[in-house]
Amino acid sequence: MDDKQPNSLRESLVGSWALVSCVETDVETGEVFLPMGATPTGFILYTHDGYMSAQLSAPDRARFAADDMYRGTPDEYTAAGLSYLAYSGPHQVDEARRTVQHGMAVSAFPNWAGERQLRLVEFDGDQLTLRTDRPSMFAGSLKDATAVWRRASFNA
Repeated sequence: MDDKQPNSLRESLVGSWALVSCVETDVETGEVFLPMGATPTGFILYTHDGYMSAQLSAPDRARFAADDMYRGTPDEYTAAGLSYLAYSGPHQVDEARRTVQHGMAVSAFPNWAGERQLRLVEFDGDQLTLRTDRPSMFAGSLKDATAVWRRASFNA
């Protein structure tokens, strides 16, 4: 482990991470999908008191014609929903297995609300890789998902 990183996985996760990539791989065909595009944006935050929040977005999302979030057209809501993923809740770390479990207290995808999802954790310097522990249904086929994050720095 890098000398600059804290000793525990839990301590290493705490903080803010900026999204670098989000990749889904079809388990049957091996085809690679970029659900948030080639240059996604977003953050994942892990707090000292055991909560997390993930926000993943495609870049350059189309604005609604009306400047009212409750007055979009069906097509605008569809495009917005397909280009953004968000969930938050408590997290639990398993130091021995090098995993983190995300509790989905709230989620933009209603089916995930109340679930707990496991992520396999890897560090490489200031880079964090989170992988799903099993395939999930995305866009009609089972896929493994990997998100790569870089330690965020605030530049005022």
